[in-house]
Amino acid sequence: MRCWHAVALLLSLSVASARAQLPNIVVVLADDMGWGDPQSYQPASKIPTPNIDRLAREGMRFTDAHSPSAVCTPTRYGLLTGRYAWRTSLTSGVLDGFGPPLIDQQEDTVALLLKRSGYRTAAVGKWHLGMRWLDRRGDPMPRRTGGFRPGDDVDYTAELRGGPLDVGFDTFFGISASLDMSPYCFLRNRSVELIPDIPVPASRADIFSGLAAGVRSRGFRVEDVLPRLAAEAELLIDQHAGRDEPFFLYMPLASPHLPVAPVRPGSSRAGLYGDFVFETDRALGTVLEALDRNGLSANTLVLFTSDNGGLWHWWDFRAADDGGAAPRTARGDYVRGYGHQSNAALRGTKADIFEGGHRVPFVVRWPGQASAGTTSDALVVLTDLYATVAEIVGTEAQGTSGQDSHSLVPVLQGRGSSGRTSAVHHSARGMFGIRKGDWKLIVGRGSGGFTVPREIDGPGGQLYDLSADPQETENLYDSRPEVVAELEELLRAVRQ
Repeated sequence: MRCWHAVALLLSLSVASARAQLPNIVVVLADDMGWGDPQSYQPASKIPTPNIDRLAREGMRFTDAHSPSAVCTPTRYGLLTGRYAWRTSLTSGVLDGFGPPLIDQQEDTVALLLKRSGYRTAAVGKWHLGMRWLDRRGDPMPRRTGGFRPGDDVDYTAELRGGPLDVGFDTFFGISASLDMSPYCFLRNRSVELIPDIPVPASRADIFSGLAAGVRSRGFRVEDVLPRLAAEAELLIDQHAGRDEPFFLYMPLASPHLPVAPVRPGSSRAGLYGDFVFETDRALGTVLEALDRNGLSANTLVLFTSDNGGLWHWWDFRAADDGGAAPRTARGDYVRGYGHQSNAALRGTKADIFEGGHRVPFVVRWPGQASAGTTSDALVVLTDLYATVAEIVGTEAQGTSGQDSHSLVPVLQGRGSSGRTSAVHHSARGMFGIRKGDWKLIVGRGSGGFTVPREIDGPGGQLYDLSADPQETENLYDSRPEVVAELEELLRAVRQ
């Protein structure tokens, strides 16, 4: 018997040792932060971003990284499952605050994968992937067919199912969807923290603080959300210090998405929007400081990125397919007055199929693995997190999860390629694009998103050579039919 006890003890010690060598993993996902907002991406940025820039100095900065969609919900789905969201029932748009679960209970996620490998898992922030809300009759809230629902007919005492705790997270604190969508309240695990019973009128005309009609909890203020999320993440890291098992913290922020709600205006040279980006960077800084204080930084992989391109962007040159310059928007005029371009020189904004809609900042610090102060031009999609994590912990993908994911471990370690040779882009309206090498094909005409014209009827599409024309101004669709045919066939193959 003593031999068996000795063997069991050795096995236990071996497992504990293996776990101790696995890195903690922290993923911070900004909401609507443009490629050109961080100064490490655009030196001309009017916004101080010292913590993103610190990660870039201490890790690897990727210059050709893309969100799998140009809007929120589908990107979050892709990041956690390693699959493009257009493979699900969500083929355009986003969920609202009461949408049903988008992640199927049979799907694997990054959180489940890590949980199987002995990690403690936590999500802090904006979920926006749906959960099972019940109305006052006890029936599940259906998928919305248009607009955002106020939620005045919801039973807020009912337990929430199908959310973070049912897809691999041990704990969750945050909000159900975007900060401009009802319900305006905090959630903890499977419950509403404080019942939202105060009506909120719509205020969409305000470009800074616009909200959809809904209900809020007593004392809930939009400007308190970002500091509260940062404090919750900090507390989780402090509580984990000294534990043997590694941890995974997924921190999808609600900023700098609307409503723009900086606590201390005047911290940037880009107005209130710039101030909100600065405070988003400060939330990242809170996490980095907590890791430092607890002696966890040396064994923690930290990834910072954004769920799509920036919304606060202006566009001032004519493109062949536009039929003229795109109309200026209030948000574009606002940052233009400060000389700031949220997406740097990229064309388009959040929601668009153009590069400004989906090219995002992507910085990884992994001490001892990724060389400090390096830059990579490898093609990356946020779906690649799944395969990357699977390789780090030495486990296999399950089911269809990970089918659109490529491991970045060889790139980070400087020993090779991820194997990704193409990427599928997807706009808010469901317009497809595909990238291979320097060529980018867009299946349709217009932006497919927010930039006017959104869609242009008639045959044809758009083809751009990003090496010679990164601003997508010269449409080569008619002059390079052989490239169009090749990319169309590749897109068909990927979609099938």
